Amino acid sequence: MLTNPPFGKKSSVTITNKEGEQVKEVQNYNRQDFWATTSNKQLNFVQHIRTMLKTTGKAAVVVPDNVLFEGGAGETVRKKLMETTDLHTILRLPTGVFYAQGVKANVLFFDNKPAAKDPWTKEVWFYDMRTNKHFTLKTNPLKYDDLKDFIRCYHPENRHLRKETWSEENPDGRWRKYTYDEILARDKTSLDIFWLKDETLADLDNLPDPDVLATEIIENLEAGLESFKEVRNGLEQ
Repeated sequence: MLTNPPFGKKSSVTITNKEGEQVKEVQNYNRQDFWATTSNKQLNFVQHIRTMLKTTGKAAVVVPDNVLFEGGAGETVRKKLMETTDLHTILRLPTGVFYAQGVKANVLFFDNKPAAKDPWTKEVWFYDMRTNKHFTLKTNPLKYDDLKDFIRCYHPENRHLRKETWSEENPDGRWRKYTYDEILARDKTSLDIFWLKDETLADLDNLPDPDVLATEIIENLEAGLESFKEVRNGLEQ
């Protein structure tokens, strides 16, 4: 299953009485086959996709960053996803290549598995295609050639033969794995992991072109505005 669910956090369900009159509007879905009840549309999509997979099913799902670090239901979904599936790969995409500017997206790759006593996920491989990468939707769009290194690292012929490009000797390697126990020990079981040094923050003599900087500033402001809108919407409920 390959999918990029519609972005946006809030979903509502209208409850009516026998006469068809609206009684109230609630923000949560309550499904018995979901691990957590939440108003976060993306977490609901991840849970829904997992329920649709056959035991041998495989999925690649585009999700925004909040799915990787959000607490509460987000932590529950991440834990259950690692326990019941083999969440083997996360591709950290550059900012703005999906949907609106400022949206930071990732691709989760996981294989469904039958019920078992021990968690199926043993390690998660991360490819950081975001840090020190600058793409725009018009002037410098993401192309297939830009994904070749990730495909090589993914090793689709046999992903169990993967090798890290990151090491203590090569701290700039973009391909790195973390064990299940290492992730479980992180605050809120966060999968929002970065290790590369942002060169734009350290080397003032080699900053990106002004148009790239302007685009990044706009993206960050838009992302911040969306976050404030979500806080406001939460307060109004």
